[in-house]
Amino acid sequence: MKISKRPLPLLLATICTLTVVACSDYSSVTLCRPKYKPVTVVGQSIARAFEHDQSQPMVALGEYLDAVKTSSRILQKNPGDNHARNDYNFAVGRIVTTISDYKLDPWHQPLRVPAPAGGEYVLTHKLDPRPQRNPALYDFTSADQFDVKGKYVDQRETKTGIGAPVVAVGRNINQAARNDFGMDKIYYGMTAIARIDSANKCYLSFEDPLSTETVSLDGRSYPLAADYTVPLAVMLAREDPKKRELARLLDPQKYADTARIMRLQPYDPSKQVVLCIHGLKDTPATWTPLLNAMRADPQIRKRYQFWFYSYPSGYPYPYSAAILRDQLDGIEKRYPLNQKMVVIGHSMGGMITRLMLTDSGDTLWKSTIGKSPESLKCSAETRKLVTDSLIFKHRPEVGRAIFIASPHRGSDLASNWMGRMASKLVKSPFTILKAGAEVLGSITTTQGETIPAKMPNSVDTLSPNNRFVVAVNTLPLTKGVPYHTIMGDRGKGGNKDHTKPISSDGIVPYWSSHLDGAKSELIVPSGHGAHQDPQAIQEVRRILLQSR
Repeated sequence: MKISKRPLPLLLATICTLTVVACSDYSSVTLCRPKYKPVTVVGQSIARAFEHDQSQPMVALGEYLDAVKTSSRILQKNPGDNHARNDYNFAVGRIVTTISDYKLDPWHQPLRVPAPAGGEYVLTHKLDPRPQRNPALYDFTSADQFDVKGKYVDQRETKTGIGAPVVAVGRNINQAARNDFGMDKIYYGMTAIARIDSANKCYLSFEDPLSTETVSLDGRSYPLAADYTVPLAVMLAREDPKKRELARLLDPQKYADTARIMRLQPYDPSKQVVLCIHGLKDTPATWTPLLNAMRADPQIRKRYQFWFYSYPSGYPYPYSAAILRDQLDGIEKRYPLNQKMVVIGHSMGGMITRLMLTDSGDTLWKSTIGKSPESLKCSAETRKLVTDSLIFKHRPEVGRAIFIASPHRGSDLASNWMGRMASKLVKSPFTILKAGAEVLGSITTTQGETIPAKMPNSVDTLSPNNRFVVAVNTLPLTKGVPYHTIMGDRGKGGNKDHTKPISSDGIVPYWSSHLDGAKSELIVPSGHGAHQDPQAIQEVRRILLQSR
């Protein structure tokens, strides 16, 4: 039969249908001159400095420092003076901007700045013993300079307080990131504070609004100002993870080095880890709306830190789960957890999460291969790959799980003709192809069964008829580990069993995402991207705040 050239775009569209299709930019940021409406004498002096800071930056810098000094004195007498606080914050933001725009360097040696009334200010920084907090390692941009738009950052979350929120971007690639489970390129939100002593020496410090709620200024305590959205928006706009989503599905071997756990904030042993796992044709960027909302909640900030598991989504999910277990072993050595983590999985990420709560014994091996491990003739590399994927124990560091739009019993879209054709577009890694060549011939089949033509990829392992999917649903989840389910139904309702019309998020039906024994279940009026639905995000918040 002759195949026309039309199906390829259709197949690519089908792959996109199996996950959340992003029709708009996740984030776009534009630098602009911030607007400031002065209502005080100090504010008017700031406005005048602002008019000529591009032509006389050092003169303007002195005037900004003068404004910080004067507004600090006003706040010391009246800490509730919002106008003085706004003057202080805007002036500090302009100090940071001037340092950045004109490549000034108060980090290696004090910078002498002429004062408007004569004399000078000495601009320097507060030393921090932690090497990663050295301001010389970062480029700082005041958050009020960013105009933010985009699907993932449409809600700008801020906190009112003292200080100028800034975005810190690492000047170099973080060479230790892999071993430290951090980002290769650091994007982080900080808040700049300026303190001027009686000798006109100004100390700049950069406080972390995810770990610090209040700061002291001239002997008084104030809430620390923060902008939780802009750092995420800048990271998404500059790194553009969307361009790698389809590529990581279609050619996972090329992106093998992206399979790892990542932190977006410094490790805090006092906070419980929430590990988020994305789904098919996605990256950790898909969690931005949830992370943005969680960071804005003071109770969540106090109790939790958010980590992410990233992986090329073309891998069969049992293999991705094996990589995650290896990563968790590394975490235990580098960051021993004082509290059990909460794992949140969306779509196929939920399937990976489920395997963290499962003791497989030899059930999966027998169901998928048939022969005993000892009788399987293969290379040591293949034996390890297959064994790690099929024989495992639940992870003791996981204390709670939240499944969102997870196809526990598969999705019919993965097994119909378009799903089968889409599966053929996924290029299996060499190690999996090699394992398939060695293992498939050894699979034991029952009467009427046919031996699979190849090792399954991620699309195959979402089919309701896949051997692994069928077998894993015969295994119980670990007792004593509570779990919750959230699913969408597009607001259309429907039947919860297999009879039509079926309640579904458009990709995963209710009968697949439902789990008996869940501590809670919530259906939200959403498509498959239920993890970004406001009601679902609020439900995650409820679960986290009620968890002990």
